[in-house]
Amino acid sequence: MKQATVFKRQKRVLDPVIDAMEHDRRRYFDLKHKKNVVRVLPGDHYITDSKNEMIVTILGSCVAACIRDPETGMGGMNHFMLPESSSGQWGAVSANMRYGNFAMETLINKILKFGCPRERLEVKLFGGGNVIPGTIKVGDKNGQFALNYLEYEGLTPKTYDLGGTYARRIHYFPETGKVDRLFLKRTSDAMYLKEEREYNSRLPNEMGSGEIDLF
Repeated sequence: MKQATVFKRQKRVLDPVIDAMEHDRRRYFDLKHKKNVVRVLPGDHYITDSKNEMIVTILGSCVAACIRDPETGMGGMNHFMLPESSSGQWGAVSANMRYGNFAMETLINKILKFGCPRERLEVKLFGGGNVIPGTIKVGDKNGQFALNYLEYEGLTPKTYDLGGTYARRIHYFPETGKVDRLFLKRTSDAMYLKEEREYNSRLPNEMGSGEIDLF
């Protein structure tokens, strides 16, 4: 695997009350599935070996990779988008491509550190919906990057659901590899796309300064 690009990350110092609020916002108990839920926000990632956890995210134009070790049940999910370059091109070679590599390699390398060989990785991709108005199909660009990345790294996705015009809600169960993909319909889900839009608006400045505080 190519060496991941190292980005300087700023340290965040948060008030304990704010930290507690953020923790509560990302974690809750799902009565239907009887699982503890961890919600992955845009620019974030999470891995677990717990049999009692479900990882959830809301995807508009962003892409999520669900990756696990089928033998141990250790796995996780990321949530990323390529930033738009100053020329308006998405996924251009340079900082944009390096950012996508970093997002994927961060998740893969953390799983490999737990003893999973690369050839055993099970990868599934979701998202990349063209939900942002405009002539450039942002979702398609993000989805194609993810597929190109896996091909370059010699990894074959077990399944993928990319593109289209709808946002998605993803429920991932690393223990079994099961993924529930729901097209976004609920009003309560729609508000989460605001987080993705805000995340997207921050990326050019973060890439331009060479500092990323997303992982």
